[in-house]
Amino acid sequence: MRKPDIVVTNVIEPAARKAISEGLDSFNDEVTGYSDRQPLAVLVQDPDTGSTLGGAVGRSSLGLLFLDLFYLPRSLRGSGLGTKILQQFEAEGRRRGCRSAMLYTVSFQAPGFYERCGWRKFGEIACDPAGTSRIFMTKEL
Repeated sequence: MRKPDIVVTNVIEPAARKAISEGLDSFNDEVTGYSDRQPLAVLVQDPDTGSTLGGAVGRSSLGLLFLDLFYLPRSLRGSGLGTKILQQFEAEGRRRGCRSAMLYTVSFQAPGFYERCGWRKFGEIACDPAGTSRIFMTKEL
C-alpha cells in the first residue's frame, strides 16, 4: 500500500472538513459510548428584516459548552444585551447537561465582560500584535 500524501493548504474543502469531523466524532462516540454534540446559537435579529445582527455561536459536547464566537455591533454594546445573550447561551448549556463552559477571547476584545459574568481565566498565550494575548476562560455551570 502506498503512503498517503500530506497536503498543506489554506483552502478547506467541505468534504475535507466533513471527513475529519466525522472521523473524530466516530472515534469519540466509540470511546465514550454516546454522542451528545450539538451546535448552539443565540442570535440577535433585526425585528424588521430578520437579518442577524450578532449573537453567540458554539456547541456542546461531552458535557462541556464551547463558546466559539460572540459579536455585537458597537451600537448594541453596553445595553445589557450581551449579558442576556451570554446568560441564555449558558442556560441552554445547563439544559443540555453541560457541567462547565469554555471560551477564548483576545486581550483587546472582552475578557472584562466575561469576568463580570462569572467566567475565570485559566490560561493566556501571547500573540500578535505585540502586547496582545489570547485568554482562555471557563465557567462552572
